[in-house]
Amino acid sequence: MKRIGVLTSGGDAPGMNPAIRAVVRKAIYHGLEVYGIYQGYQGLISGNIEKLELGSVGDIIHRGGTKLYSARCEEFKTLEGQKKGIEQLKKFGIEGLVVIGGDGSYMGAKALTEHGYPCVGVPGTIDNDIPGTDFTIGFDTALNTVIDAIDKIRDTATSHERTFVIEVMGRNAGDIALWSGLSGGAESILIPEDPYNLEKVVDKIKKGHARGKKHSIIIVAEGVMSGGEFAALMKEKTGVDTRVSVLGHMQRGGSPTASDRVLASRLGARAVELLMENKGGRAVGIQRNELVDYDIIETLKMEHKADVDLYRLSQELSI
Repeated sequence: MKRIGVLTSGGDAPGMNPAIRAVVRKAIYHGLEVYGIYQGYQGLISGNIEKLELGSVGDIIHRGGTKLYSARCEEFKTLEGQKKGIEQLKKFGIEGLVVIGGDGSYMGAKALTEHGYPCVGVPGTIDNDIPGTDFTIGFDTALNTVIDAIDKIRDTATSHERTFVIEVMGRNAGDIALWSGLSGGAESILIPEDPYNLEKVVDKIKKGHARGKKHSIIIVAEGVMSGGEFAALMKEKTGVDTRVSVLGHMQRGGSPTASDRVLASRLGARAVELLMENKGGRAVGIQRNELVDYDIIETLKMEHKADVDLYRLSQELSI
């Protein structure tokens, strides 16, 4: 394999740029040409593709977002759209493709794989919801962004003796809520993987007030319900003055942490190695700090699960 492509797709995540840099420089180091595909699968269909050199990825390792931009593409979900993408890959002589993104991006890579086109998936999503890997690129940075916000909100909650509901990202996975809630000392954490019990949350707030506790932090993953909806339920049940903070897209931005930069560099480089070995249809990941790769089609059949032990620990420590 002498010429490969790289694209980012779906929601952006801090660390995508270090991953792109690793793919480009690892490939060039081994004598391969690299082509960047802009705007994800939409750019693949339209042929928004250019050759990348060493300088093309200079000064991006510390930047959030993605140099290659990202876009949703409904057309690529169709057979006709996939065929258009493959024609563009053939036009540019691209023999293998590195796809950096989440589960939706993996679906596109899976489709290309099933058409006989070698792809390697690199997990880039703040939700940390890709099966087969302990951590995804962007999760650590997003987590630290949320923790910083919790610390600041707690100062205000303490000063005004209020309960704050903080809504974080996570439609189907509660990792951001769980990890930030535990590390931020939240009194209650609501995640999509576990049915919440409003009475238990209320009871914990009341017990806290009874022993003199005048403020509380409740973390709600967006997949459970909106922060506003939950705050309204709390107000109705307790009469406690409740405020809501929705962190929204600020969780996606920011300079990637050292952990995310290292993870992205390792995974991006490993993806290139797999293509050099003519191994397509794979996804890379990290388990117990060791790099792994697995069948991308089988990966999409697996289900991401929340860390039950971590969730139990958070409940025990927030009494």
